[in-house]
Amino acid sequence: MRLTADVSYPASTAEVARMLADPGFVDARDEATHPVAHSAEVEGSPEGAFVVRSSRTMPTDGFPQAARRFVGDTVEMHQVDSWEAPAADGSRTGTTTMDLVGAPLTVRASLRLEPAGPDGCRETMEGELKASVPLIGGSLEKAAEPFVRDAIRSEEALGRRWLAEHAG
Repeated sequence: MRLTADVSYPASTAEVARMLADPGFVDARDEATHPVAHSAEVEGSPEGAFVVRSSRTMPTDGFPQAARRFVGDTVEMHQVDSWEAPAADGSRTGTTTMDLVGAPLTVRASLRLEPAGPDGCRETMEGELKASVPLIGGSLEKAAEPFVRDAIRSEEALGRRWLAEHAG
């Protein structure tokens, strides 16, 4: 299933990159998903290329029954966001991968962070949400898509608050 999203922030690409690479932000982002447990690490620096790796053990209470059959009461999600060093105009490209361990769902997407207007920037995501289960894969993708979109919107709202609180 094709997955696209646009997120806007009232900050420069450099400020948003600092936020995305800040362990405190990553921890807050992961906590916002209400995991049973989570951990994260950041490699590199927002002035150059950086990679954010996080693992979350998530309850499956809100999953459709068809999906819970495959994963049980919890599922482990591994997310890796890799960002290239900025271009001369401050824009960046990257990738994100999200894998549910033991579940047939993955997200693979390209990321772009670019200036948008005099005081803001836009992050775009284009990729695929894929369920690798014969016959019911499409149903699982459709069931998972709202959860992925909610996570994207939650991260945008958190990011806007984070930027407001950590400006300067």
